[in-house]
Amino acid sequence: MDRPGKFEHNRWLGDKRTQVVYDVDNLTAEDAHLVEDLVAAEAFACFGPDTLPEARNRGYKAFKGNGSGVADADVSAG
Repeated sequence: MDRPGKFEHNRWLGDKRTQVVYDVDNLTAEDAHLVEDLVAAEAFACFGPDTLPEARNRGYKAFKGNGSGVADADVSAG
C-alpha cells in the first residue's frame, strides 16, 4: 500500500479510536481500507520518532502482533 499523502514520511500510523497502530509499508491490499477509513475519520496519530516502540510507549498495540498485518512478518522497529 502507498502511504497516505499527509503521511508520506510516516511508516507507523495510529488509530486514536482503537489504540491500534498500523505499519503502512507492510499492510496488504485487503487491509488498506483500514488506513483509508482512519484518514477519512481524522482519528489518526503519527509518532516521533516514527517507530513501533514509540507507538507502544504511547499505549498503542500493533495491528496483528507486529503492525504489519501479517502475524509472523519480520518487521524492524526503526
